[in-house]
Amino acid sequence: MKTSALSKPSFRGNYRKQLLGFATAFPALLCLTVFLAVPCMCLVLISFVQRGEFGDIRWAFSLENYKRLFGFSLYGWSPDFLFILLRSLREAFVTTLICIVISYPLGFFIHARKSRFSRLVWLVLLNVPFCTNIVIRTYAWQLILGPGAPLAEICAFLGVAPPGTPLYPGTFAVYLGMISTFLPFTALPLYAAIDRMNWSLVLAAKDLYATRFKIFTQAVFPQTVHGLFAGIIITFVPAMAMYVVTDILGGARYMLIGNLIQLQFAQARDWPFGATLSLALMVLTLFSFALFKTTRLTKDAGIY
Repeated sequence: MKTSALSKPSFRGNYRKQLLGFATAFPALLCLTVFLAVPCMCLVLISFVQRGEFGDIRWAFSLENYKRLFGFSLYGWSPDFLFILLRSLREAFVTTLICIVISYPLGFFIHARKSRFSRLVWLVLLNVPFCTNIVIRTYAWQLILGPGAPLAEICAFLGVAPPGTPLYPGTFAVYLGMISTFLPFTALPLYAAIDRMNWSLVLAAKDLYATRFKIFTQAVFPQTVHGLFAGIIITFVPAMAMYVVTDILGGARYMLIGNLIQLQFAQARDWPFGATLSLALMVLTLFSFALFKTTRLTKDAGIY
């Protein structure tokens, strides 16, 4: 039995569609290859070579850099680098957690403004830090936390800090600088999720005499978890690799993995070990995503 011409598969048409799709995606694929895949391959290659006597690269392949990362050296075993990695995870986790705690009330506050102009003003104020370089903002915190600043005077009056001393360098200053830097990254996705909420579910929960905690966990949180996940991604990753805030407000004594990588490439001229640390940071980031992916939170929300 003969088939009609319309029922025959058009291989030429499918080939043209595939070719058109490839041509459309080619610029993006080229950018990803040149600016992401090739540098990552270079990092992997350089991490297996050795540093020369004068800071050059000696093309002798070995695992010495990875042994050094895990603390093994000529002088025995030391957990210093592992402590820096764990400290970077801790600082990023605490920064992200505090930003989330602040961003939820801030998002509801902006959404509760009656007029669109008022909401726009608050969103502009939230985005003002993006108009200033992070280095300038960090040095501004030095002025705010200086010995003669009001905040330092209040802390001295309460007995928290000695009189006439600045509030930096230290852990408090580092956290303050990192939270102020990454708060917009968390607040904006959460506000967008709050703005798209179905408030009839909240009203239904109130009609059923649910507590505020139940309203948040059953009606609000499931609708904003996608914005929360986006905020966690764009806050946790750069916070773990931060080195500007910790270098300035930490007095170059608050070492995180970002500071250690910058030190290896800029001052120590140890590119092989710097590449090894960069790969370790990438592995930590991917591990954090995989850990978050396997949690029940993301499965119930349908993110993956």
